[in-house]
Amino acid sequence: MDVTDLPEKITRFYTQPDFTELYPPQAEALDRGLLNGASMVVATPTASGKTLLAEFAMLNSIANGGKCLYIVPLKALASEKFDRFSLFATSGVRVGISTGDYDVRDDNLGRNDIIVTTSEKADSLLRNGVVWMQALSVIVADEIHLLDSIDRGPTLEVTLTKLKRLNPTAQILALSATVSNADDMAAWLDAQLIRSDWRPVALHEGLYLPERAVITFVHDAPPRGVVKKAVSDGATDPAIALAIDTLREGGQCLIFVNTRRNAESLAKRVATTLRSQGDFGCKELAAKIHGEAGVTEKLAYCVSHGAAFHHAGLLSEHRKLVETWFRANLIKVIVSTPTLASGLNLPARRVVIRDYKRYDANYGMTDIPVLEYKQMAGRAGRPGFDAYGEAVLIAKSPSECAALADHYILSEAEDVISKLGTETALRMHVLSTISNGFAHTRADLEQFFDATFFGFQQKTGLNLLRYTIDRVLAFLENEEMIVDSSGRVKATTFGHLVSRLYVDPLTAVKIRRGLSNAETVSDVSLLHLVCSTPDVKRLFMRNKDYRVVTEFVNQHLDEFLDEIPNRFRDVDYDWFLSEVKTAMLVNDWITEVSEKEITESYNVGPGDIRNLVDTVQWVSHALAELAAYLKVPSRKQARELTVRIQFGINRELLDLVQLKNIGRVRARKLHDAGFTSRKELKNAPFETVAALLGPAVASDVFTQLGERRGVIDRKDQGDTTFLTDE
Repeated sequence: MDVTDLPEKITRFYTQPDFTELYPPQAEALDRGLLNGASMVVATPTASGKTLLAEFAMLNSIANGGKCLYIVPLKALASEKFDRFSLFATSGVRVGISTGDYDVRDDNLGRNDIIVTTSEKADSLLRNGVVWMQALSVIVADEIHLLDSIDRGPTLEVTLTKLKRLNPTAQILALSATVSNADDMAAWLDAQLIRSDWRPVALHEGLYLPERAVITFVHDAPPRGVVKKAVSDGATDPAIALAIDTLREGGQCLIFVNTRRNAESLAKRVATTLRSQGDFGCKELAAKIHGEAGVTEKLAYCVSHGAAFHHAGLLSEHRKLVETWFRANLIKVIVSTPTLASGLNLPARRVVIRDYKRYDANYGMTDIPVLEYKQMAGRAGRPGFDAYGEAVLIAKSPSECAALADHYILSEAEDVISKLGTETALRMHVLSTISNGFAHTRADLEQFFDATFFGFQQKTGLNLLRYTIDRVLAFLENEEMIVDSSGRVKATTFGHLVSRLYVDPLTAVKIRRGLSNAETVSDVSLLHLVCSTPDVKRLFMRNKDYRVVTEFVNQHLDEFLDEIPNRFRDVDYDWFLSEVKTAMLVNDWITEVSEKEITESYNVGPGDIRNLVDTVQWVSHALAELAAYLKVPSRKQARELTVRIQFGINRELLDLVQLKNIGRVRARKLHDAGFTSRKELKNAPFETVAALLGPAVASDVFTQLGERRGVIDRKDQGDTTFLTDE
């Protein structure tokens, strides 16, 4: 199909070089009614144009007065899609994004034509009764295969089920590159299935045997055969040899490994190898990676020589820089954990899967799923740059080559199976379903969950679901979150609050019990209470941690709000210590211990600190709201603690951080210089504050305080951007 066949209301958003003809899967979707409102599950390979189909559907709907919701699994992917859709703003399309603050209604988002959210944020908007969620004309669920995820799947599934009920005429598009049972999803969503193996760049999948320095490419097509390619490099590390070979051919390389430590160490060795091969001109890039020593310093070294590592322990801004520079072909090699395997648009000429096994706490070293391999392999091939892409598994022997070929290359990805049936998942979603009015009786509840993907897949096994729902209902009723009167169920005031706060009901129960039993509380009391809830992921206890954590426990024995397990008799004692260790890290954060000291003391990355702090802040906010509801004396302290967690500050900086762009570093500078409050700061000499914060930030601070001193003339200074100091 030619681009000229598209209606002008769509083509006007694109310039001619964007595309000249449609890919076969795109043409099929249009032929089968994409622009007539047909719902579709699009299961096509990476870079085959799934997002463009979603754009066509959304722009077509917006031209007719519609409103569109684009749901993604990750904040990073939400930012990427928001940036992409914002290109339409010059033509009058309003685009919004929301990924945080789960108890905020965000009514103003409804003024936009396209709203990008994570599945958790979409769920929270539904819980908070946002009216515009009932006026959607197009709903896009990107990376729909994540219905299979224990962590994210249930929320995405319930959210889609609710949105379908609220918007029965909406067009639903579900997108994925790796869904074997896409026909099941299409049947569940009452959608057409667009399935294709077509790729704009051919994908060659193969295995590398280091002892022979040869890649054997396996082709799953009759007649099945192999093609061999020599790797001419003397590197002793096979992953580095494959990377250097890729660069010599003018390509870029992604290497997937199974741990962060492996990602950092291999990236450093790649960088050292590249350093000996010439200057890649990346010294200036490395200078843009700001932060304290440690992981940041390692990343800067790697980037300076054209390599990088990528994992969740990095700050999000550093991950984004790495992604941006790789897309610009400035960084040549990225070594990553599977954080890059899904969603993000980051293709490479060659993808190397060095580690196909991963440690599982329950089973030891286990093979990664075929679905995950397919996601990694799908990154190979840069449209517009490469005629082909290569995905290469590293094997240690000929027999392993054969086994890996059969298991990964020649196999279909596993079926996507709903993970909604667990009691942990249902606790949250049964309560929200009742609280939002989607169910008023037990029969309503069964009908609602019958309409989920779990219900679709388990038609013969719904007795198990009913049993679990009954257990959850009994728990919610016993904890006074719902009342059941003659078969009719409704949420109590407490239940509505818990649902809006977007915490596990068990978290709310633990908080209520802890606060109700306490006459006085300390910061440690509240931090441990928060970190003992199921919503906070605990830090792992290393052997050398036991002495330090036990000493901390002994110093604060009277401050814990729960009974301390007996270290000799209770199996939960180690669990308790991991809660305490987690609370200790956050306590260091709010007492202004440096990021470098925290990363070294707890063996975590800067990104881990941010992620943990964000989670603890969210649960601490819920604690503060519950404290206010319970009218306990600690409610003011809980609110202050939430702000301190947000900024990482001692109590004396609370007033200063009320100013925009004043975080923990700048607030401390001001306080140490004698400006301990906004009132004192308002009367300070501009030159003094400018020396501490810089003229631009100082000018902005005085403007916020109602003073127009030292205001920069933007005509002379150009586009001045005031940045935070975080």
